[in-house]
Amino acid sequence: MKLNHLSVQLGTQTILNDLNWSIEAGQSWALLGTNASGKSTLAKLICGELDASKGELTERPHRAISVSLENQQAIYEQELYRDDSDFMDRIDHGSSVRQLMEEIAPWSAEHDRLVAQLRLETLLTRGYRLLSSGEARKVMIARALLQQPELLILDEPFEGLDANSREELQQRIKSLIQQGYWLILMVNQLADLGEGFSKLAILDKGRLVYSGDFPEQLEQQWQTLTQLNKQPWQLPERQSKFQLADWPNDKPLVDLKQGFVQYDDRFQFRDLDWQLLPGQHTQIAGPNGCGKSTLIGLITGDHPQCYRNDLTLFGYQRGQGESIWQIKKHLGYVSGSLHRDYRVSGNALTAVVSGLTDSIGLYQAVAEQEKALAMHWLDGVGLKHKAQVAFRQLSMGEQRLVLIARALIKQPPLLILDEPTQGLDDFNRYWVLQVIERIIQQGPTTLLFVSHRQDESLSVIHHRLNFLPQHLPQHSPQQQQDALYHIAHDSGQ
Repeated sequence: MKLNHLSVQLGTQTILNDLNWSIEAGQSWALLGTNASGKSTLAKLICGELDASKGELTERPHRAISVSLENQQAIYEQELYRDDSDFMDRIDHGSSVRQLMEEIAPWSAEHDRLVAQLRLETLLTRGYRLLSSGEARKVMIARALLQQPELLILDEPFEGLDANSREELQQRIKSLIQQGYWLILMVNQLADLGEGFSKLAILDKGRLVYSGDFPEQLEQQWQTLTQLNKQPWQLPERQSKFQLADWPNDKPLVDLKQGFVQYDDRFQFRDLDWQLLPGQHTQIAGPNGCGKSTLIGLITGDHPQCYRNDLTLFGYQRGQGESIWQIKKHLGYVSGSLHRDYRVSGNALTAVVSGLTDSIGLYQAVAEQEKALAMHWLDGVGLKHKAQVAFRQLSMGEQRLVLIARALIKQPPLLILDEPTQGLDDFNRYWVLQVIERIIQQGPTTLLFVSHRQDESLSVIHHRLNFLPQHLPQHSPQQQQDALYHIAHDSGQ
């Protein structure tokens, strides 16, 4: 496959610029790209989903399949379109994992083999919209492999996976290479490069700046590319109208009594007694699908079972007549589900401003002062020049930076970050974490943090809430009543 002076232009934006790249059949390439480098556009081009504006792509394989965050979003939106809850006596949780795999081909021994290798056994009957981000990623990979691609493109496949799942996928990729698969791995972090790849390409701002064998000075070359993206930036003043006046240190911001989440006859977790006090910065940890994001959804009010729980937030008990604004005005949050559901029209600037109104999209007039504050945050994440670009036209990494700015704009009393750096390159990831620590050090913000990455430890965090699998006897009569996970507190460093 050869790319000859290939360029892609969308509107007035040049996404890929004069690429020249030759890929031999059967070669395994790792492609390292900064945010907005054009990786996903390149994947669409190779898969025939997009045409080049200039140049040509020759000898393209007949079946090139891509697994990406964009593909995952497309499946989610397809499932929303299929939602039959209005015609059923229960909530429609979407097509089951088994049905999604059978959409590709009738069930076979190959399906069984992939289910075992990707550890999908317990997910087969679960609706797609109940899957965690990491679980959905593994389903996407299974669907891609079932199509028996000549060329498989994995675009950020490790995002949202827990440590065990990451290691299993790394081994799976290594096995595919050894079997002779034609494979391209696209990542934006050095730690995700993995083993077994014979060639490396580096993409930056739409240009292919390197292709060939792995260079000896790769880390230094990568740092040079990423560290040019940011200039010194001043944290804006904290917005007083969103703060909690005279809040005592011994009064919990969050108070959950006998907390639970139940699907049909199975609890995901239950009997959770937990308080979050001011300044008690906490990391929520556990494997994919354990309920971390579910717990976050109870707090933000985005999970329907929040009203079934004895839950008090900022002194208001859920379901006792409080308004959404009374709760959300003190919250700032970003999560995979928020990103997934942020599907409204609007540009980058209105998306950041919507953090002040706690809405998905902007539906009321805002003052020039608030717009200026949002522009300051866009400048901070390096996207001031894209303030008027439609949110949906930004790359997934750029969208995540915009949503982070949206979460931080209030510098709120409670900041909830659920896998906030998903889709970010190394430098943007470290920059975001540094700004979070600065906000906490300079004012009364309490942090709830979810991350699977081992290299994302924040010095301000001294508390952990650990979701641990329940290990019940195989034929225990309590098996259907007991929760899948129990939760342990750890106040140590």
